[in-house]
Amino acid sequence: MKTIEYQTMDKSGWGPGPWMHEPDKKQWNDPTTGLPCLIVRNQLGALCGYVGVSRAHPDFERDYDNVEVRVHGGLTFANHCRPGPEDASICHLVEDGEDDHVWWLGFDCAHCDDEVPGNTFMRWGGLYRDFDYVSREVTHLASQLKARGEA
Repeated sequence: MKTIEYQTMDKSGWGPGPWMHEPDKKQWNDPTTGLPCLIVRNQLGALCGYVGVSRAHPDFERDYDNVEVRVHGGLTFANHCRPGPEDASICHLVEDGEDDHVWWLGFDCAHCDDEVPGNTFMRWGGLYRDFDYVSREVTHLASQLKARGEA
């Protein structure tokens, strides 16, 4: 899978911050686990992280409440690709021969202790979870899921 970054959201109304120059979506293969990974910014500006597992993985099609991993705010998403515009969808572009039928497990950074830059009505003074932070959490999630698949 190619690494692809998108920067397409209009953030002009959010005020200054690190989000102004970060990608709004990134897809890549984690080099250590080989698992497909995504970061997707939601409509409120919070970054969300996802790792895909194949049909052979024990957590394939399992509800996120039944997957025991530790990640920022806990898992909040489990589903197949969500259709939509490629630059904002919870899905990935695959190359010839790659499996596009994965089960995405993910988390969001829009909890009560997180700053959500596009939510001008509810700025609760939390900490903005930037792209580097979310990338580290996605990598950590990938390593946990890889270990669960090997157990």
